[in-house]
Amino acid sequence: MSARYDACVLAGGRASRLGGQDKPALQVSGRPLIESVAAAAADAGRLIVVGPDRPGLPHAIFRREDPPGGGPVPALRAGLPEVDAPWVALLAADLPFLTAEHVSALLVAAGGDMTGDMTEGAAVDGEAGAGAVLIDDGGREQWLAGVWRTAVLVRALAGYEGRSLHGLLAPLSPVKLHLTGEPWFDCDTTDDLQRARSGEPGFRAEVRASSGSRENGENARRPRPRTRSES
Repeated sequence: MSARYDACVLAGGRASRLGGQDKPALQVSGRPLIESVAAAAADAGRLIVVGPDRPGLPHAIFRREDPPGGGPVPALRAGLPEVDAPWVALLAADLPFLTAEHVSALLVAAGGDMTGDMTEGAAVDGEAGAGAVLIDDGGREQWLAGVWRTAVLVRALAGYEGRSLHGLLAPLSPVKLHLTGEPWFDCDTTDDLQRARSGEPGFRAEVRASSGSRENGENARRPRPRTRSES
């Protein structure tokens, strides 16, 4: 991968739908969820984790949002100053099916690796620029599964007073990327965790993407009905 990027993983949520458990530390396929996400971003120059220190990530830079558990926008404000690469992967800490191939495809779609091949049969509609974000099988943006141009994200955050990632990121009109293998699937509930532990979907070379907003709702992380505050 020719373009250097950093990874910012948001790992300070309250996990209220999991009874307040330490969600990033829950294990799927024999390792904590956050370590799986870190492995997917192994090519990153820096791994910035917004959340409590964790022994399984010795090379990570840890920061805390103010207040702790205050939501994704305060967490991004805490982590983004540690990014010194031109691109940053903004990721949740509970994505058990995310792989390095998915992150690479996002970077290519965003325009951060113009020499790379996305996947065989890939089709991208829209102009690369600000970034790229995964969409789920229902076509909804997954704001904590994307790659962004750092300078664009810094400017957007500086002028933003809201608390919603949708409100911050949607106006940037990222390329929207659909990848098989459910890399956007997150573990918010016990049922989610059980499903993740039942087996990992395979990644196939099938991509479709488009720019512009497909949905105005602020809570969209997978196709089934749900409520996720300030996503």
